[in-house]
Amino acid sequence: MRKFYTVLYLAIILSCMAACGKNDTQAQTPSRQAELSTIESSSQSDSSSNSKNADESSVAMDSTKTADETISENTIVDGSENVAESMEDAREAESVKETGRNETDTAETDIQNNTEENKVANMNVQVGDVVFSATLEENEAVSALVEMMQERPVAIQMSDYSGFEKVGPLGASLPVNNSQTTTQAGDIVLYNGSQIVIFYGSNSWSYTRLGHIDDLTGWEDALGSGEVTVFFSLE
Repeated sequence: MRKFYTVLYLAIILSCMAACGKNDTQAQTPSRQAELSTIESSSQSDSSSNSKNADESSVAMDSTKTADETISENTIVDGSENVAESMEDAREAESVKETGRNETDTAETDIQNNTEENKVANMNVQVGDVVFSATLEENEAVSALVEMMQERPVAIQMSDYSGFEKVGPLGASLPVNNSQTTTQAGDIVLYNGSQIVIFYGSNSWSYTRLGHIDDLTGWEDALGSGEVTVFFSLE
């Protein structure tokens, strides 16, 4: 009988222990499930966070790339504009330089032409059948007289005055450059802008010099006395 109760007592203890183990298992299962749920949530959160960070990093990289591309494009555009401006400046500088050269060439040509017009030249002075050579001065009056002689010889009817000169009207006015002058035989001058005077003597007055007879041999004899027609022409 005692043995029976002992066995029954052991059976009850085992039953209680089994019941306790089952309860522990059931209690642990929700807790584990909660832990798993927490882990999964944490993983999902970490994944979302990583995904978000990745997206933000991607956006940041795209923004950086866009900014770099914009800077590069702006740099290229600015560089092209600078090159274009430099080329334009160079063309303008070359144009200014070319204009300066043209103006210089024109000025040199004008100076050369004026020099050629005013350079010392010779003319013929014919009195009767005798021709004398005269060296011309360099001034505006001579240039104007040369232009007249280029068209045709200039003939002037001349008469004596005061025993030392012959004077006659040119028929046109020439530019004057008068200065007080003491003339000598052979001098040719302009008086009062429109009178040609040739000397076989000497006088002091305000004249514009035109030229001088190179060789006075036979000069006074050719002029003679009274009126005479004198022809002035270029050699």
